[in-house]
Amino acid sequence: MTVRLYAMTCGWLSGSRGLFTPGAEGILRVPVPSYLVVHPQGRVLFDTGMHVATQTDPAGRLGRLAKVFEVIFAPGEEISRRLAALEVDAARVDFLVNSHLHFDHAGGNEQIPNARWVIQRREWEAARDPELAAANGYAAQDWDHGHDRLLVEGEHDLFGDGSVVCLPTFGHTPGHQSLRVILESGPVILTGDACYLRETLETLALPAVLHDREAMLASLLRLRSWRDAGARLFYGHDPEQWRDLPPSFAVE
Repeated sequence: MTVRLYAMTCGWLSGSRGLFTPGAEGILRVPVPSYLVVHPQGRVLFDTGMHVATQTDPAGRLGRLAKVFEVIFAPGEEISRRLAALEVDAARVDFLVNSHLHFDHAGGNEQIPNARWVIQRREWEAARDPELAAANGYAAQDWDHGHDRLLVEGEHDLFGDGSVVCLPTFGHTPGHQSLRVILESGPVILTGDACYLRETLETLALPAVLHDREAMLASLLRLRSWRDAGARLFYGHDPEQWRDLPPSFAVE
């Protein structure tokens, strides 16, 4: 049984470096990644990037966040076009797994209309709670598209064979999750925003945007232990990791 993994950038964001590393100065330009897993039993998409409207009207789509981030997102970089370049029809993706529901991770959800949406129950419940939604920067226009939902609690094995597993990595948001994919070359963990940068994992310096500091620190320590045990990590927004990588490629 062969599982394949493809990594893609769906635009970039530019913002204060201090948002990612406390106390840092200057501007950091970061990738907005998405990942396709091709399993013998179905296709899985992990995160969908930004809504296509941010290509032309970021202020209209993002509101105050458009003052925090500069959006660098060209036509053709949206998730449906990235998938088309891999000869994958966005309408034939089987599972859509969101790490969490921020605009740069769930903004492209409506381009994946027929997938079963896999989300941690506590993330879903937080997004539907007005107070928690406001505190965590959720916008229903990103994720409320009528998908068939699978609400999971903690670890969830998508195909029952251990090859594609949702991992609870709470803290950045109430119900953040990462994804572990077992390739022939070994395990790969897509951290999402549980770990913005490789530097975050090394220093354990928590970023400005988070829901629960203790939970996020515990998640970072779990990610560090998995890395030390041999897992390869793809970080949430690490420009150094993507510096010499193409916009779309197969992870070997």
